[in-house]
Amino acid sequence: MHQLLLLSSLWLLAAPPASTIFQRPTGSPAPPHLQYLLEPLHTAVHTQRGATATLPCVLRALPRNYRVKWSKVEPANYRESIIIITNGLYHKNYGPLSPRVRLRHSHRYDASLTITDVALEDEGRYRCQLVNGLEDESVSLTLHLEGIVFPYQPSNGRYKFNYHEAKRACEQQDSRLATYQQLYKAWTEGLDWCNAGWILDGTVHYPIINSREPCGGRLLLPGVRTYGARDKQKDRFDAFCFTSALQGSQVYFIRGHLNFKEAGQACRNNGAAIAKVGQLYSAWKFSQLDRCDGGWLADGSVRYPITTPRERCGGLPDPGVRSFGFPSKELRTYGTYCFAGK
Repeated sequence: MHQLLLLSSLWLLAAPPASTIFQRPTGSPAPPHLQYLLEPLHTAVHTQRGATATLPCVLRALPRNYRVKWSKVEPANYRESIIIITNGLYHKNYGPLSPRVRLRHSHRYDASLTITDVALEDEGRYRCQLVNGLEDESVSLTLHLEGIVFPYQPSNGRYKFNYHEAKRACEQQDSRLATYQQLYKAWTEGLDWCNAGWILDGTVHYPIINSREPCGGRLLLPGVRTYGARDKQKDRFDAFCFTSALQGSQVYFIRGHLNFKEAGQACRNNGAAIAKVGQLYSAWKFSQLDRCDGGWLADGSVRYPITTPRERCGGLPDPGVRSFGFPSKELRTYGTYCFAGK
């Protein structure tokens, strides 16, 4: 009998396709009223990078021969990636999230998904689907990371990245390409940038608070301006990156007259690493790091974070991370910003 149950369970957990399109056909009816799944009290879960987060999914009854399938909608291609499938007795994990996810299972009706050591790429929309023959139903939830969007361009100037290079550049700076929702939120919080940049879904935008001639003209209203979807191989723009605070980390400044190589060594002598651009933005945003001193960063740029604007620190009226660009790496003029992780 036990062998029969095991075979049946393995059949129920047979591997699904690697990914499926998550899009309801135009004109199709709305999802039916939930019969087995409880409507979540809150559909958004807020968390921080490095934390543990739980997305709630609770059944009010257990139908016969059911499965619960968790999946994530990927904004880069609008495909739905399977994360975990359970039939109440057995479960199977799938995909890159596999080592960091488990079912909370605090009682027999609980199919909530727990994600440990939350990463930047975990943010987004998740679906808990009850698969029960013709009685399929699902609930959608969103995992939000508190973070910051910043524009990024390489040392050789503006509009040098194709999509794949922009994606890689953000990742190298302890960040990822921003989603449209993240860019829009950043605009509502004051991001004003005239250069167009890639975001995660392969479209190109730029956020404008103050309409002006070099940025589409004075007559256009403020907003997130769009170039739409572009050729990911051929077209070249800047990047909009998104990063978040990392629990247990610190960015600090070492004073000195250091060239780029000496700056990196100074951080290593302290058991740290030279900070990346995303790490400096995160420290400015979430730890209120405020220094008037230019310091080397890992990409060869020199920047400094200002939370309290003042005349002798650039003279600009708004807080922000200021940049001296990419000076010669042999120049002994600046200190360095170091990152100490957990």
